[in-house]
Amino acid sequence: MSNKKSLFVKDGVNYAAPFAAISALFFLWGIAHGLLDALDKNFQDMLHLKKWQSSLIQFHLYGAYAAMAIPAGLFMKKYGYKKGVIFGLLLFACGALIAAATAPAQSFVLFLLCLLIIGCGLATLETAANPYTTKLGPPETAERRINFSQSFNGLAWTIGPLIAIYIYGNRSHVEGEKMMSIVLPFALIGLAVLMVAFIFKRLKLPEITEEDENAAHGAHHVSTTPGEAMEVSDPSDSRYITKKPLWQNRHFKLGVIAQACYVGAQTGVFSYLINFLTDDKDMHMEPRFDVADGPYFLSIGFALFMIGRISGSAMMKYFKPTKLLAFYALAVCILLPVIGAEIGWPSVIALYGVFFFMSIMFPTIFALAIKSLGPQTKRGAAFLVMSVAGGAVFPLLMGAVADTYGMATGFLVPIPLFIFILYYAVNGHKIRG
Repeated sequence: MSNKKSLFVKDGVNYAAPFAAISALFFLWGIAHGLLDALDKNFQDMLHLKKWQSSLIQFHLYGAYAAMAIPAGLFMKKYGYKKGVIFGLLLFACGALIAAATAPAQSFVLFLLCLLIIGCGLATLETAANPYTTKLGPPETAERRINFSQSFNGLAWTIGPLIAIYIYGNRSHVEGEKMMSIVLPFALIGLAVLMVAFIFKRLKLPEITEEDENAAHGAHHVSTTPGEAMEVSDPSDSRYITKKPLWQNRHFKLGVIAQACYVGAQTGVFSYLINFLTDDKDMHMEPRFDVADGPYFLSIGFALFMIGRISGSAMMKYFKPTKLLAFYALAVCILLPVIGAEIGWPSVIALYGVFFFMSIMFPTIFALAIKSLGPQTKRGAAFLVMSVAGGAVFPLLMGAVADTYGMATGFLVPIPLFIFILYYAVNGHKIRG
């Protein structure tokens, strides 16, 4: 097989082993997100928290992303991406190990502080991982490598809730032992992450250049050779590069808002699925399931999310991404009222349908928002990463509504956010000169 067709061989060097290590990063942060999204109901039961209080888990995790995005970039610019990866892994490991060590204190506040540390570690890892996937092989196959790595992330999201089954199954209502079931999983995760950090310390990785960063964020090289390229003035042309300052680009501004809406709505739906299927107090719907089985049902949702992402990518060969995004957003807007109606199995099926139809939204909005930004692509991508702060704020609102009016009514709250995403898919993404 020629180097040009290879995923991992570049200039005679095989980068398969370093790529496997980078893919492990995608897997690790997928495990973390899948596990933590399953823990809201656990803390509601064990520490008698309201739903909005348990959503402080997401507030601290996603808030750390917004706070750490710029510092992580500055750290890697000064010390390099390899040290950035190691730093992120150490933060992740420290947060997990401290959470395990402080569990006997039975303090939700201490646990949230540990999540803040974990979130800072995850944000640092995500900042570093994508540029490396583009570097570890020929430029012609960079997109395939990114998608391949992302598949490990999707798989890990489905596994994370299965780890939570241990936490649910070993809960104790004895005073002083209510948080002890998190000790073993978090200790093992912390030790595993430390082991990965040690591997990265010894691993030889190529240096990341500005070109690699731009490629990871979706920027395309534009030739400056005389006669090879000409200036494109038509905004509808795929080669068009805007001359406006970043924040004067309407499609980018609306894209940041749409991404914040998406991450907020997605996080709310992920966090409260177990409540919807297991709550007895404010739900008047059959079927009802045992709370100990809740993580299984969340794992099924994440599996559908992964299937939706893979099938959606395949369908984009035949349908425009904007049309597919509009159809999926419309489908979610139709399904959410079915969930809110509490009509038994149709509501349960509708909830899983929402998982499926949300699947393509993040990468599609991201790609549309940074389109035609040219040399401003890297800055634009950084702001889009920071927009995940929507996942910190919105679940608090959804939880507060659910506490007051019931969990089914809480699932009506994301509708305006998906309506905005529908608007962005239909009109807001259009580039104006």
